[in-house]
Amino acid sequence: MSDEKPRKPLTRAETEVMNILWDSPLALAVRQIVERYAEPQPAVTTVGTFLRILEAKGYVEHRRMAGASGRTFVYMPTMTRDKYLALVMGEVRDSLFGRSAKKLCSYFIEHEDLSDEDLMEIMALIEQRKE
Repeated sequence: MSDEKPRKPLTRAETEVMNILWDSPLALAVRQIVERYAEPQPAVTTVGTFLRILEAKGYVEHRRMAGASGRTFVYMPTMTRDKYLALVMGEVRDSLFGRSAKKLCSYFIEHEDLSDEDLMEIMALIEQRKE
């Protein structure tokens, strides 16, 4: 979907809501989303506000809950977590690392506290990529 319009980035609070939706195999109602938060849980109205913002930004859509009367809606993401991660990391690569994936990877290898096991896994991924 290269013709997809750019979306505003997610705030930390919006990302929390999206992670709950991405982790669920089913569409969720506002109360179901709130129940999946760790304590202290936010107010239902707060999560409802986040969902309206996320919908305006194009990250979620809603539909009336099956069998429900009134205004009970369920929400589902319009993009996968992997797609969002690719967009965010692409933006970081382009804006902070001069469009260089090598510089991006080098940064994490040099600045993160990686265990020997982590480094071995990274090297194995590189070897797989070479094949």
